[in-house]
Amino acid sequence: MSAEADVRSFCLGLPGVTERLSWQQPAWFARTLMARIWDDGVLTVKSPEREALAGTNPDTFFWTPHHDRSPLLVLVRLDRVDRGELEELLLESYRLAGPLPPTV
Repeated sequence: MSAEADVRSFCLGLPGVTERLSWQQPAWFARTLMARIWDDGVLTVKSPEREALAGTNPDTFFWTPHHDRSPLLVLVRLDRVDRGELEELLLESYRLAGPLPPTV
């Protein structure tokens, strides 16, 4: 199974998540955007730890000037993150974007 398929399966398994295109790429929404394929093998998620993630592992986590205005968005190179960490990132992004309160 591809990393994108893993992302799709995990996201759609969360309550209230739907998939639609955003900027001609697959994206998953709860109340707001929670994840989107940015480029081949690169995923956008929301994380309040963006600076820490990119600071400790810039080969995996980064952002572009496009993302400067959205301080929660971080890009993830899917081939450099293990499935467990990816699922944690997606769950955190869901909590920030989703229909459930962030404390859930």
